[in-house]
Amino acid sequence: MARVFRSLRKTLTLAHQLQRQLSISPQMSRRTYISEMRKSAFEGNILRFLRSEIQYELQSSPPNNPITKFNSFMIDGRPGERWITLRRQYADEEVKVEVTMFDGAVPASSANGEVANSDEMQLHITLIVTISKGEGGVLEIMCSAWPDSIEIKRLLLCGNVKVPAEPYAGPEFRELDDELQDSLYDFLEVRGIDDELAVFLHQYMKHKDKVEFIRWMERVKSFIERK
Repeated sequence: MARVFRSLRKTLTLAHQLQRQLSISPQMSRRTYISEMRKSAFEGNILRFLRSEIQYELQSSPPNNPITKFNSFMIDGRPGERWITLRRQYADEEVKVEVTMFDGAVPASSANGEVANSDEMQLHITLIVTISKGEGGVLEIMCSAWPDSIEIKRLLLCGNVKVPAEPYAGPEFRELDDELQDSLYDFLEVRGIDDELAVFLHQYMKHKDKVEFIRWMERVKSFIERK
């Protein structure tokens, strides 16, 4: 008799658990459905926005094929990165110029040095010029490229021996003698780092900025579309 009661109690317990599951399942199912619907709606809105932006960017000014050469420099556009690299040979030297995309801006100035318009900005590009002479060491020159000019910021000479953790980088460029400053600008100019290059880089980076923006949106869209 005790065995019968235990069996009956077990059966009633299982029936009670099953009843609870049946009463909870529809509620959980509804919550899951609503959650999935919201997720789908959010993703749909994002995808519509991305497709619209991509189409607008492509139609407003379609990207051109990347330029691979400027004067004596060969250009590596480094797709997907914030940098490009220019290389050339000058006599027995290897000249490499690493260039950032736009990394700053200052208010534009008028001819008399005053701010022309608070809405007008001059975009800034950083250049790292590396000039190598084989066993003769490496000269690294940090520059700024403004829309129509190159500005030297600092020079660092590295030998073939191990570079100290914190090497002496020399004085600020503007602290050097004026004639020495002019000579260093001439030194860069004969190697192709001049105002003409600054103008070209600003045009190039405007195009790269657009291309990278479209590429970024395409990658985000592909990720969201992935199931």
